[in-house]
Formats: sequence, C-alpha cells, structure tokens
Amino acid sequence: MRNFELMKGNEAIAEAALRAGCRFYAGYPITPQSEILEYMSKNMEKYGGVFIQGENEVASISMLWGAAAAGARCMTSSSGPGYDLKQEGISYLSSYHIPAVIVDAMRFGTGDGEITAGQDSYNLAVRGGGHGDSRQIVLAPASVNECASLTYKAFDLAEKYRNVVIILTDGAISQLVEKCILPEAKEHNIDKFDWTITGKSRNSIKNRITNLDRSIGFDAADEFYINKTKKIYNNEQRWEEVNLENADLILVAYGISSRVSKSAIELAKKEGINLGLIRPISVWPFPNKAFVEAKIKNAKGIVTVEMALIQQMALDVKIASENRKPLYSYLTGRNIPSPEGIVNYCKEIFEGKIKEVEVY
Repeated sequence: MRNFELMKGNEAIAEAALRAGCRFYAGYPITPQSEILEYMSKNMEKYGGVFIQGENEVASISMLWGAAAAGARCMTSSSGPGYDLKQEGISYLSSYHIPAVIVDAMRFGTGDGEITAGQDSYNLAVRGGGHGDSRQIVLAPASVNECASLTYKAFDLAEKYRNVVIILTDGAISQLVEKCILPEAKEHNIDKFDWTITGKSRNSIKNRITNLDRSIGFDAADEFYINKTKKIYNNEQRWEEVNLENADLILVAYGISSRVSKSAIELAKKEGINLGLIRPISVWPFPNKAFVEAKIKNAKGIVTVEMALIQQMALDVKIASENRKPLYSYLTGRNIPSPEGIVNYCKEIFEGKIKEVEVY
C-alpha cells in the first residue's frame, strides 16, 4: 500500500488545510489557484465544514472575520488582482489579532496580469497587508509536499501568534503534479481559546472582536504587537542551505526558482564552478540568520534568482547580508529560469560583464 498521493500543489494545499482542521473556506475563482476552491467545494462537506464561493474576493475574506472570531480554522485563496482586493481584509484581521490562513498563488504582471507563473508579487506578500503596522508570516513552498506540510503548519502558527499566515506559491508550484505525503487528519476545538466569540449567558461578560487597542487599551495593545512581532522574527525563520561552504557564488531563490537553482548547481559543478543556494522557506520573517558571516564568508558574491522585472527579494537579501558581499540579480520576468541561464549569468559575473544591482 502506497503512503503517498499524486497531487497538484493546489490540491495538496486544500487537502492539508482540511486535515489541519480547517472547517470554513470562502473564495472566488481566479487562475492559477482555482483548484483550491474547486477541491474545497467538493470535499469540505465530508469533513463537516462550510464552503462558500463568495460574490467576489472582498466578500470572501470578509467572511473569514466571522469564522476566525468564532474560533474556527479558516482559509481563503486568490491570485494577482484578486489578492490585491484582500488587503483591507488582511488589515482588519491583523488589527483584531485573529488567526487566518490565506493562499496567494502568484501570477505574473500588474493589473489583470497574465495567467502564467510569476514571482513579482513578493513585495506585496511580505510588505502588504494593508495600511499601518502589520506583519504576516509568509511561507513559500517549493514542492507539492511542502504545499501540504507548510499549509498544515500554517494553522498552528496562525493560532500560536494570533496572526495571519500567508502561503505564497507561484503558478508553477501550484500547478505542479508530484508525489505528496499527506499529514494526519485532526479535529480542531473551536472553543479552545478564551478570546473567541461564543454563546454566553445573559449576565456574563461577552468577548468582543475589534481593534485590540479598543479592548485592552493602546499601550497594552502596542506592547502585545511589538513583542509578538519580535517573537515571530526570532523564532520562525526557516530556510534550506545547499553547498554554502564551497560556493564561489551563492544563489538565493524560493519557489520554482529554487528548484531550477538546484539543477544549476549540479550543472555548474560539471563545469568546475561552485555554486551554493540559500532557499528561504519563510520569506517573512526573512531568514537573516542564514546570511551570518560564517555561512557566506567564502563566497565572492550573492545572486538572487527571481521571476520579476525588478529586484524584489534582493532588498531583503541586501539587508540580511549587510552589504558584505556583491549582490547580483538574475531576473526572468514571466519566464521560468533555466539552469543554463543561471550558470551563464554566473559565468558573466566571473568575467566582469555583470555589474552589482541597485535595489530600487
């Protein structure tokens, strides 16, 4: 009997959410994440949960407020312009400090964009969430198996910190089909936390879900948020390292670009070129600890590999590396990078044909 399933990335996200105890999903179809909505519509009832296709993205994320406030594990998903529309909802969820999981399956381009894979929504994912001070935990799977495992973990993190968690995929990972080992199914106790809205007797004190400062006061709310953010930053950095000790250049990539970067490392090795890789698994908090001097001291430079037209993740790399190494960016826009393209770009760096990037 096999212990794996053959699934799309989107399907693995949906099934893992159900197995994590997600019992409320509201969403709206948009490529390349529509299979999440379709899978939830087909399977949520079997788990005793509620599926709603909202009239639009704003309505869908607004429904999460009520489900999350009642203590339910809940999720929505979108892409491109649909994810743009969810920013107000993310802002309110953040101001209430209630947990929710949101999937952003990135597509390339501004406005309507394209239905092709892209990674140019990085800035919105790690620095978005509406106005004001708020940070969302952002996890970036690079395989179908990670689509499942990180989504499963996301619900625990959301509740641990009373925070929004974003699963940041790209169109390629969302549509990728490969083996996936699914986590064990579990039920979630909707009455687990003392802050949720529940039915109470007439004379008892009832919980309110509103901006936290309106229930515990400005100073206490500010302290809660600052301390929470520091804890997340210190405790939840996640990354993978490949061949750092011997690397002349260190690639930094996530999602589909990281898979191609691993192939580039093997290709470069055949040509006598030593490349390494730092793969952020959490893109917020960004894994600054991966860039300590001891890990990157032998490298002659750092190269971000991004499916974007301008450097986005490169800003976080620049901050994390504290400008100790020259920084370059291999940018491919709507095109998935190739191992050959990455290796040739690195060769041109060694030949002095590529200048350091200006991050803007």
